[in-house]
Amino acid sequence: MRYKNEDAIKQALGIDSWRHLSKDKMVQFVAMMPDMAPEVALKIVEQFPAFKDFALNVVDAMKKSHEATLSANQQSQEHVHQAYRDFRDTLRSELDKGDLTWEQRLRIIEKMQEAVREEAQKDSENKQFLDGALKKVLVLGAAAVALGVAFVGGRVMASGNDSSDDSLEA
Repeated sequence: MRYKNEDAIKQALGIDSWRHLSKDKMVQFVAMMPDMAPEVALKIVEQFPAFKDFALNVVDAMKKSHEATLSANQQSQEHVHQAYRDFRDTLRSELDKGDLTWEQRLRIIEKMQEAVREEAQKDSENKQFLDGALKKVLVLGAAAVALGVAFVGGRVMASGNDSSDDSLEA
């Protein structure tokens, strides 16, 4: 485990107390959880009475941000594809002219092929972007779920320890 105590975690987050844990820092905290000792993570989480609500707000903000990114990306892609369609249409109309030499026709056809390759490349780049964005959302979502499970699990374990202590005293 990379982070063995609360002070190391606070230092890595750049905060001096848990009161300064913003939404951005919470996302960073969640991402750091796999590198924390489980008991340290549970101890920190227990300090937040409304942790579940806070975590849900962070996840909701991430979801809205991701949806906005996807929407902007979709519009951008539509503009790119329309621009390439317009360019190919222009080249096609040039090919329809009867007074072109063979060399001129060949050059226009080469330009059309080049445009198709460029558009395919842009499409591949977009798919890589979407794949990266999806992976980030999945990692952060999984971390939030893991954090929630750890939080609930810690409470269940604490409740179980309390009842076993009671049975030992009886």
